[in-house]
Amino acid sequence: MNAEFVFRMAFWALFVILLFIRVTAMARVRRAGKAVMPDAQAIQQEGKGLFAVRLATWFLMVGWMVCYAIYPAWMVYLQIALQAWMRWFGFILGLGSLALLAWTQAALGTQFSPQLRLQAGHQLVTSGPYARVRHPMYSSLFGLGAAFALVTANWVFVVLALVVIGGLLARVPREEQMMLVEFGDDYREYMLRTGKYFPR
Repeated sequence: MNAEFVFRMAFWALFVILLFIRVTAMARVRRAGKAVMPDAQAIQQEGKGLFAVRLATWFLMVGWMVCYAIYPAWMVYLQIALQAWMRWFGFILGLGSLALLAWTQAALGTQFSPQLRLQAGHQLVTSGPYARVRHPMYSSLFGLGAAFALVTANWVFVVLALVVIGGLLARVPREEQMMLVEFGDDYREYMLRTGKYFPR
């Protein structure tokens, strides 16, 4: 069996699991009667520029995945010469990142929002991965971005990963400011005893 085909299947396995985790989490929020889609307040909170970059990156990623699925001949020119062990390391990193993402989604429950906003009656979550890290979901997405880049060994996925990571890093200060406004001293104390992306 062609080695490139195996790695493409490894990529799609990671991506399908990612979709399952996110769709399940959003369905849980919808069933609870809470918002999932962006509204004017969420866009303003995140910033129109950052929201536009995130939206454009999403469509770019979907388009590129269609190309990756079809695998046209010109994609060969965008391949990176990585050794097989590095690509398998990327797959293992992806599985670990997905496990962290699933744990994070379970800890958030119906308080999850893909937008930069708090759900009605939001409580400060400090259990599960949030006991040690303030942004475990972003940590998992950093890992997934790196995993996709390694497994595919493709320059476009490297660029997409960098754009996604950059966007998340730019989003965090706004998110933490939102949490400080909502939870005040409780969140300040929480910041003192947790790491931002990794445990202290």
